[in-house]
Amino acid sequence: MTANKISSSWQAVLSEEFDKPYFLKLQNFLLAERQTHTIYPPEEDVFSAFELTPYENINVLLLGQDPYHDQNQAHGLCFSVRPGFKPPPSLINIFKELKEDIGFNIPNHGYLESWAKQGILMLNAVLTVRAHTPNSHKNQGWEIFTDAVISTVNQKEDPVVFVLWGGYAQKKLKLIDTTRHVVIKSAHPSPLSARNGFFGSKPFSAINSALHSFCKPEIDWQLPNL
Repeated sequence: MTANKISSSWQAVLSEEFDKPYFLKLQNFLLAERQTHTIYPPEEDVFSAFELTPYENINVLLLGQDPYHDQNQAHGLCFSVRPGFKPPPSLINIFKELKEDIGFNIPNHGYLESWAKQGILMLNAVLTVRAHTPNSHKNQGWEIFTDAVISTVNQKEDPVVFVLWGGYAQKKLKLIDTTRHVVIKSAHPSPLSARNGFFGSKPFSAINSALHSFCKPEIDWQLPNL
């Protein structure tokens, strides 16, 4: 994993992170992991969120926790799965809430790339995982890196909508200047918590309402069938 896979706009604002001891240690950890285990997402997809959403284009930051850990699911965008693979339960619940909130037609896939291309940084707090072993790469340095990403987005002069679902994501609130940015938070969409405050929270219309108030383009949430 090399930092040069990250887009030039991100290189400019994160360049100091790549030279810090924790990041070099993280790289060595991942090198060793890939030699002995299957790691998701594939190396070329680890920084997909940054490639699809350049720094200057970010209007929304959606924070996930850990990549999907089964084969052919994770491809570098939180909550998204590759075309042709069944949407996992959290994403199914996201689609259900989209339908209730804005009349979304549930598609035949869970590939969310079009959202990223519209200015949503779809960031997981940890960017890699060992196959079939959730949270196996936590506390190896990714959280330091993604906290730096959140802080860097917070420094943007124009306002951003931060979407924090669940207690883990909401711990990042301390990195966000809520006097300049909008924060939308609720329970996580996972089956364990969706009925305790995610369903009915109407986050998608709230995101577009905030973007409208900033005179920014609203998100077209609808995903065409593939």
